[in-house]
Parts: sequence; C-alpha cells; structure tokens
Amino acid sequence: MTYCVAVKLRAGMVFLSDSRTNAGLDQVGTFRKMIVYEKPGERFMCLLSAGNLSIAQSVREILQVEHLQDPENDSAITIWNAKSMFDAARVLGSAVRHVYERDGEALKRAGVDFNVSMIFGGQVQGEGMRLFQVYSAGNFIEATAESPFFQIGESKYGKPVLDRVITPETPLDEAAKCVLVSMDSTLKSNLSVGLPLDMAVYEADQLTTDKITCIDENNPYYRMVHGTWGEKLREVFDSIEDPTWDGSHTEVPLLCASARSQPLRKITNPKEKLI
Repeated sequence: MTYCVAVKLRAGMVFLSDSRTNAGLDQVGTFRKMIVYEKPGERFMCLLSAGNLSIAQSVREILQVEHLQDPENDSAITIWNAKSMFDAARVLGSAVRHVYERDGEALKRAGVDFNVSMIFGGQVQGEGMRLFQVYSAGNFIEATAESPFFQIGESKYGKPVLDRVITPETPLDEAAKCVLVSMDSTLKSNLSVGLPLDMAVYEADQLTTDKITCIDENNPYYRMVHGTWGEKLREVFDSIEDPTWDGSHTEVPLLCASARSQPLRKITNPKEKLI
C-alpha cells in the first residue's frame, strides 16, 4: 500500500508521496512514487502513483514515449509538447490503457487485478494550473474549487485534517504543513505506509520549481511536525470535558432527553420482542 496526496491552491500546488511497497509481511521495499517532468519556463508536471508497482512503473516508462494523434494537424501529442494539462492527462490515460492491453490478460490469468491509480498535476505555459486523478481504465477527473485535493492509496487516516484546513485560498506553506500532518497521521495508523517521503512544492505560474525534497526520519522539520502534532492533539483531547454518568452538575450533559429519539431499550427476558 502507499499514500499520495496533492493539493491545488491559488498560490500553487503541493505534492507528497511515501515510498513503502510491500508484497507480504517479509517483503517490504522502498520505491519512489513521485516523478517530476519539467521544461523550465514551458511546463511543470508531477505524477504520483499507487497500486500495483509493476503496472505503475510500466506506465511511467511508457509515458515518456506515449503519444496521441492531433486531429488538427496530424502530429503526435506527448507530455512534452501538449498545449494543455488536459491533453497531457489524455496521454497519461493512453499510457495506462497501453499497459493494460499489453499485460492485462496475463495478470488476470495469474490472479492479479489491474490496479493502478495516479495523480497528475502541473501547469503548461498559456494556461492555469490543473490537477487530475487518473484511474485504472485511463479515465480521469479534475480537481475543482470545491474539491481542491486528491488522495490515492491509504487515504482515510490523512483526510480529516485536509478537509478541515485546505481551501483554494490556503497559503502554500500552510498547505505543505497540512499535507505533512496528513501523511504523519497515516504513518501513525498504517504500517503499509512508510518513510522516506518525497515532496514537491510548486508556485503558480513559475513553470519550474526548486522546492523538491526527500524527507526521512532524521529530517528536523518532519520530526518537529510529528512531535508537535501528537502533543497538541493530546492537549486538545484533555481539554474536552469527560461525560458524567452520576447526575453531577455539568453544562454539557450526555444523559438527557432527545426530542427525536428514545434511548436504546434493553431486552430483559426471552419472551420480550424487539418490535
């Protein structure tokens, strides 16, 4: 399993991925899930992948040479000359289908599902930033102002903080902090997600970035986030009043009548019916 997350803001984009891959309890490996494609001043694109590692690696390899025919001038569209991120995402979808056509039947005979999901985002000169989630069939959806982030892999543990913090107006550095907290929450709760992490932060309209880093257990900022988040969560938890059951005074009683529902009725003998 893995966990990857990407957010699109007015200020830019943040991408984060772990590097844990396992095929059993005693087969744990480290493989990077992020790759950056960049022509400074012309295009910046970042690809994150989750699912079957062999499929993801094949898609990434084929993506370098995959092309679509441009119906307007009969030329080949690749990720390197696509005039929009939408067309680049179409090329990625074609690469996914290419791998399926080549390996899908063999995988099926071996009892292996064709399982891959990807996040693909960036900016091409002449248009705004765009962010897509690509599925195993090669189809994709695009992030919107209402849904400014995508997650793939083991996403449930890191989603609550993203839901509470991320909006299109979130500053770039705050979003970077938020996705690291999201990843730390996932690492804490799921052993199939692990360090090191790859992070890329892209500022809008720059068409290049030098904010790319690899984060391991010795990274000072990550260690601070890990420790502080755990401590502050405990402080907030301890500040919430415990429920009372003995009738003692409280401004927030738990035992109280409900206008809509009655408390659960106990069954006290074999003849008593539920309804």
